[in-house]
Amino acid sequence: MTKKTGLYDVDISLITKELTTTIKGEEVTTARYKPFSEALGTIVNQMEVSGYRPRTIKDYNTVLMNFSKSAGITYLEDITVETIYSWLDSMQVVNQTKLTRLKVLKSFLGKCFTNGWLSLNFWQSINVKVDKKVKKGAKPNDIAILVSLIDKSTFIGLRDVTAILTMYKTGIRINTLGQLNERHIDWENKCLVLDGAILKNHQVLKLPIDEQLVSLYQVLIQCNDRLRKHYGESNTNLFISSKATPLNTKSTNNAISKQLTKYAKRYGLENINAHAIRRAYAKNLHEKGASIALISKALGHSDLAVTTQYLDLDVEEVAKDLREYL
Repeated sequence: MTKKTGLYDVDISLITKELTTTIKGEEVTTARYKPFSEALGTIVNQMEVSGYRPRTIKDYNTVLMNFSKSAGITYLEDITVETIYSWLDSMQVVNQTKLTRLKVLKSFLGKCFTNGWLSLNFWQSINVKVDKKVKKGAKPNDIAILVSLIDKSTFIGLRDVTAILTMYKTGIRINTLGQLNERHIDWENKCLVLDGAILKNHQVLKLPIDEQLVSLYQVLIQCNDRLRKHYGESNTNLFISSKATPLNTKSTNNAISKQLTKYAKRYGLENINAHAIRRAYAKNLHEKGASIALISKALGHSDLAVTTQYLDLDVEEVAKDLREYL
C-alpha cells in the first residue's frame, strides 16, 4: 500500500487564538479564548448587581488589572500556576499583602470557573505563608470603664455610648454600624433585622438586643430628629453626625472609629477600637457557652477558621474545655 502523501499533514499556521468555520454563510465560533478584560468586566458587573460595595469593587479591579499587566495576561487561558507565582514573587511587599492580593485573584478565578470560562480550579493549591498575629479583643472591664467615663448628657456622648454598646452586644462591624437605619430595628421582637445590602456576606441577619439598647435607641432617635429638623436633613440613619448627616461607612473615616481612638488616648485604655470590641462580643458569647458555629453565624463569617481566630483561645482554655468532654 502506497503512502498517501500529505493526507494527515496539518498546516499549524492555520491555528489561531480563535478558530472559526462557516456554515451556510454564517461564521460560527468553534473554539475561543476568553479575553481577560472581558471576563473582568462581566464579573465586575455581576458584583455590582449583587450589591458589593463600590470600594470593594474598586480594590478588586485594581488588584486584577495589576495582575494582568504584571504577568502579561491577555486571555484567561494565559493564567497558570507559574504566572501566579511569578506575579507574587515580583511584589516588593510583605507576605500579608501578597496573601490579600492572592485572595482577590482566587476569588476572580473562582467566579470565572462558576461562569464556565475555566474548566479546572488549578489555583486552589496556591498559597502564601503568613505568620498571623492574633489580635486581642477588648476587655469587658475596659468597655465598662469607657462607657461610664463618656459624658452621655451631650449628643456626641450619647451617640458614641450607644454605638459602643451596639457593637459590644451585637458584634456588628463598624461599616454596618454606619449604615444602620431606624427601619432595621424591630421594636416588638427586640432585635436588629439587617438586610444583605449592609452586611459583608450579603445575607440577612437578625441580632437580638436588650432593654438597655432599646431605651438608648429611643432617646437617640429623638435627638436625631431634632438635629435633622434644625439642619434640614431627611435621612433616617440611626447614627448621624453633629450636623445630622450620615456617617461615612468606611471604617477609617467613620466618626465613631475616630472617637474611639480619641477616647482610648484620653482615658489611657488599651485595645479600644471597633474590631477589638467585635472580638470581645465573640469571646463573651463563647464564655457563656455558645458554640463556634453559632458565634460564626452571629458574626456573619463564611469560614469557621476566622471565628476561631476571633476567640483567641489560649492553651489552658483549650485544655479546660476539652476536659469537659472526657
